[in-house]
Amino acid sequence: MALIVQKFGGSSVADAEKIMNVARRVAASAPGNQMIVVVSAMGKTTDGLLMLARQISTTPDLREMDMLLSTGEQVTIALLAIALQSLGLKAKSFTGPQIGMRTDHAHTQARITQIDADRVRRALDTCEIYTDVDGVYTADPNIVRDARKLTRVAYDEMLELASLGAKVLQTRSVEFAKKYGVTVHVRSTFRPDPGTLVTKEEVGMEQAVVTGVTHDRNQAKVSILRVPDRPGIAARVFGAISAKNIVVDMIVQNISQDGYTDMSFTLPRGDHARAVADLSEVVREIGARGIVHDERVAKVSIVGVGMRSHSGVASTMFATLAREGINIQMISTSEIAVSCVIEDKYAELAVRSLHDAFDVAKGALR
Repeated sequence: MALIVQKFGGSSVADAEKIMNVARRVAASAPGNQMIVVVSAMGKTTDGLLMLARQISTTPDLREMDMLLSTGEQVTIALLAIALQSLGLKAKSFTGPQIGMRTDHAHTQARITQIDADRVRRALDTCEIYTDVDGVYTADPNIVRDARKLTRVAYDEMLELASLGAKVLQTRSVEFAKKYGVTVHVRSTFRPDPGTLVTKEEVGMEQAVVTGVTHDRNQAKVSILRVPDRPGIAARVFGAISAKNIVVDMIVQNISQDGYTDMSFTLPRGDHARAVADLSEVVREIGARGIVHDERVAKVSIVGVGMRSHSGVASTMFATLAREGINIQMISTSEIAVSCVIEDKYAELAVRSLHDAFDVAKGALR
C-alpha cells in the first residue's frame, strides 16, 4: 500500500462543482493506497480576506492575519471531506495543529519546526500537486505565447523559479521535497495529461542554458539616503527589519562619498509600508537624510542549471533589456539565476524579450 499526497490549489476548489471534481480525482487514486489531500482556500477567498483586513487597517496585526486567513482553508477541508464521504470514502478533515504540526512565531511567514511523526509520515514516495495549469512552463503562458511546458525540472531550478515569481509551487514545498528526495508531479486538476516532474538534477539538464524566465510584480524598493558609512549601521538597519519578520531580497550600497552612502533594498510590496514605518526611527537615530520608496518596480529573472558551464549569460540579459530601452535599477545573481529590478510597466516586455533572446522555448522539452 502506497502513501500518496495530493495538493489542490485554490482555483481547483473554487466552487462546489470543482470540489466534487477534486473528490472524484482523489477517489480514483484511493483504491489500494493511503491518501493525504492538502487544499487551499476556495478561489479568491484569501484575496477577499486580505481586502477586508486592509479596509480596517493598513497595517493589520500579523497574528490576527494568520487567524483570519486560516479560516479559508478550514472551509475547504470540511467541504472536501463531506464530498469524499458522499462518494463512499472514509475521509476526515484536519487543521495543521490537529495533525501535530508546529511552527515558529513568525506570523504570516512561519516555518515548520516539528511534525508529530505518529500522525504524518514525513518521508513520502511521491507528491502530486494539482493546479489550474498543466505543469511548469518556461515563462507565464499568458505573457509569452510560445512558452512551453517542461517535462522535468531540477529541484534547484524550481526553487529559484518559485522564489523569483513563478506561482505554480510554493518555495518551502520544493525545499521539503529536495530535503527528503520526494519527486513532485505538477499537473492539472482538469486534464489527465502528464505534467512536470520536479526531481533531482540529471545528466543532460545543463544542455539548455536558460530553463525559464520569470517575473515578480509583488516588489517594492526602499532607499535610505545619506547613511553614515561606519561599522554597525547596516546591522542596525536590517536588524530592525528582521525583528518584524520582513524578508529583504536584493541589497545595494553605493560607494562612500564624504563619509556617507545610499543604501537600497527590495522587499515584498505588502511589507513596504511596515518597513518604512519601522525604519523612520532608525533613520533619525543613525543620522541619515531620509527614506524614499517605490512600489512601481518588478523583478525579472532568468534561471537554469546550464548557467554553471556557460559564460556571457548575464551580459546577454543586460544587452537584451538595453535594446528594449529598459533601465536596470538593481542586479542580483546566483550560480543558476540572474535577476534585475526594473520599472513595473516593462515587466511583460522584458519577459518576452528574454524568452526570445535565450531561445528558451526550443530547449524546453528535455
